[in-house]
Amino acid sequence: MTNTVELAERFRPEIVQLRRALHQVPEYDLELPKTQALILEALDGLDLEITLGKELSSVTAVLRGRGGPGPVVLLRGDMDALPVTERVEVPFKSQHPGMMHACGHDLHVAGLVGAAKILHELRDQLAGDVVFMFQPGEETTGGAPIMIREGLLEAAGRRVDSAYCLHVQSAGDPLGMWNSKPGPLMAAADQLSVRVVGAGAHGSEPFRGKDPIPVLCEIVVALQTMVTRQFDVFDPVVLTIGRIIGGTKENIIPDDAFFDATIRTLSAATQAKVQEASVRLVENLAAAHGLTAEADYRVGYPVTVNDEREYLFARQAIVDLFGPDRYRERAHAELGAEDMSFVLNEVPGAYVNLSACSATDYEHAADNHSPLADFDDSVLPDGAALLAELAVRRLAQ
Repeated sequence: MTNTVELAERFRPEIVQLRRALHQVPEYDLELPKTQALILEALDGLDLEITLGKELSSVTAVLRGRGGPGPVVLLRGDMDALPVTERVEVPFKSQHPGMMHACGHDLHVAGLVGAAKILHELRDQLAGDVVFMFQPGEETTGGAPIMIREGLLEAAGRRVDSAYCLHVQSAGDPLGMWNSKPGPLMAAADQLSVRVVGAGAHGSEPFRGKDPIPVLCEIVVALQTMVTRQFDVFDPVVLTIGRIIGGTKENIIPDDAFFDATIRTLSAATQAKVQEASVRLVENLAAAHGLTAEADYRVGYPVTVNDEREYLFARQAIVDLFGPDRYRERAHAELGAEDMSFVLNEVPGAYVNLSACSATDYEHAADNHSPLADFDDSVLPDGAALLAELAVRRLAQ
C-alpha cells in the first residue's frame, strides 16, 4: 500500500508550482477571485463535490470515501494575504503592489490541495468522508464563522467529527520542525475603541474647556495597571493600545480624543472579565474628571484550543511519519489569534505548526507578517502528507 509520504513526494512538483503561482497573486480579506480560480484549477479532475461561498470566495470540497459511511474529517487551509509590500527577492515575487503572502497562507493552500490529491488516490481505503476547507479572511474579518454559517460543518451531509490544520512559520524553529501543545494554543483577540468626550478651548485657558487628552492618557496607563492588579499572571491578559488620535494643533484643546486597543486572553472567563473591567474603568475614570467616555468593546476570535485527545493523536502521527526529533511541544501558548478557533469550538481537533524557515539562524529570521518573511516551500510535501495521514487514521478509527 502506497503511504501518504510517498504520494506527497509524487505530487511535490505540482504543489510547489501552485504555491508559487499563488504567491504572485496575493489577495486580501474575503474576496479572493484569483486565488479561488487557482484552487479550482488545481482540484479539477478530482472526484470532489465542490461548493463555493456566497458571502466570500471560499471553496468547500467533499471527498467521499469508498469504504463506507463512516466519520467526517475536516482539513483546513486559509487563503488570504496581507497588506504588506514584499521585500524578499524571489522569481515568484508578488505581482500585486502592497500585498504579500507574508503569513504563508499560499503554502497552506498548496498543502491542502496536495492532501486532496493524496486522499483521492486513497479513496478506496477511506471509511468516511473528508471536507477540504479553503478559507478566506483569516487575517481580517474572520472567514471561518461565515463558512460555518453557510453550512461548512454539514457539507458532507452529516456533521464533521474532527478537524485539523497546520500553520507554517518563517522563524523560531529549524526548517521542518513541528510544534504544538494541548489545550489553549492561541489567544482570544478582542478590540476596544474609546472616545473621550470633552469640550474644546484655547490651549492657554484649559479651565474654560474639558481637555480629553490628559484624561485619555490617564486611561491608557490605568488600563495597564488594571491588567497587572486585577488578573492572574498565570491566566494572562495582554492589552495593547495601538492607535491614539486627538487634536489638530498644539494650542487647541479638542472636543474629543480616541484610542484603539487589542486585548488578548487565554480563557473564556478572563475574556469576559476583562470586557467588563475595561469598560467600567474607561467610563468611570472619565467621569471622575467631569468628562464622558464612549467605550465600544468588540469580542473577536475566541481562544484556539487543541482537544487533548486530538492533540495526542496528531502528535503521534507526526512522530510516526517524521521521527521524534522533528517534534517540539510548546511550553506556552502564544498570544496571536486564529479564526480556526471557531471550528475548534464546534468540533474537537488539533492545530499544529510547521517551520518553513529558510534561514540557518532561525531564531533571528524575519517572522510571519514581516515584509522579509521568507518561507521555504520544500516542506510542502510534509504538510500535505500529515494532513492526509490525519484523515486516513481518523477515518480508520
